[in-house]
Amino acid sequence: MDVMAHLLPIKELRAAFKDRLLEAVPLAPYTSARIGGSAEALIVVHNADELADTALHLWEIGIEFVILGGGSNVLVSDSGIQGLVLLNKARKVRFNETSEPPSVYAESGINFGALARQAAQKEFSGLEWAAGIPGTLGGAVFGNAGAHGGDMYGCLKVAEILHREKGKQTWSLDDLDFTYRSSALKNKAGQALVLSATLLLAREKPEIIEEKMKKNLKHRRKTQPPGASMGSMFKNPLGDYAGRLIDAAGLKGKQIGAAQISPLHGNFFINQGEASASDVKALIDLAQKTVADQFGVNLELEIELIGEWNS
Repeated sequence: MDVMAHLLPIKELRAAFKDRLLEAVPLAPYTSARIGGSAEALIVVHNADELADTALHLWEIGIEFVILGGGSNVLVSDSGIQGLVLLNKARKVRFNETSEPPSVYAESGINFGALARQAAQKEFSGLEWAAGIPGTLGGAVFGNAGAHGGDMYGCLKVAEILHREKGKQTWSLDDLDFTYRSSALKNKAGQALVLSATLLLAREKPEIIEEKMKKNLKHRRKTQPPGASMGSMFKNPLGDYAGRLIDAAGLKGKQIGAAQISPLHGNFFINQGEASASDVKALIDLAQKTVADQFGVNLELEIELIGEWNS
């Protein structure tokens, strides 16, 4: 890490953040795939205000950063991140149970699946589709997460956004400009981040909510493999499914190093124990080339590649 130490103004960061600044931090434990090298430096934020204050200070002194929440939908390179990571643990939740319709305010670092379960326990419907989702609410807003016929577009009321030039703002659905697994935030990464979001809910009988969640979780367990993965690797092409194309190309079960394309679902790449990021990237390249050669379809990544990559 001696070479990396020159890439950040470490002395200035130490003075500003003191013992909050952690150096040479392995990132694999903070990713759902348990893959990736170390961050040159890392700062943990515990609430939305701390996230906003930290991000604004870093932008003011000209330091870029990467935000990690649940660590799903990302692949960190073996060389890690030669820069600064903010680990988002802002998890405050507040239900507005008297409004019509009811709603829930939550900070961006909360696990989205856990938020869905909290809503269900309070007999609120609307988030059953998110049961089992491993990522954070902030990541779900950023990438317009969806499953089981639901998505962020269908439940979001507003999001509190921190813009690097305009400060705190409240964004509507129109501002977020959601498209399939994308948003205005994702299209202009680095310009703004999610502090919190307010989601619309509905009152429903608890047995109906429970039945929906059980059905969704059963389907997830049946169709999505267990083990350490990044989630869905590729976006589904228009009118088709990435997993079907990978299966038809004969690649299910294909393994490079300790990374494997799941035999259960071709759009999930599994860390079998000690997989490297380069193993996974080699499988990504193989899947993209094979599907393009056989079917003329260019598979687009749903996950983000973070860190230094040769290609």
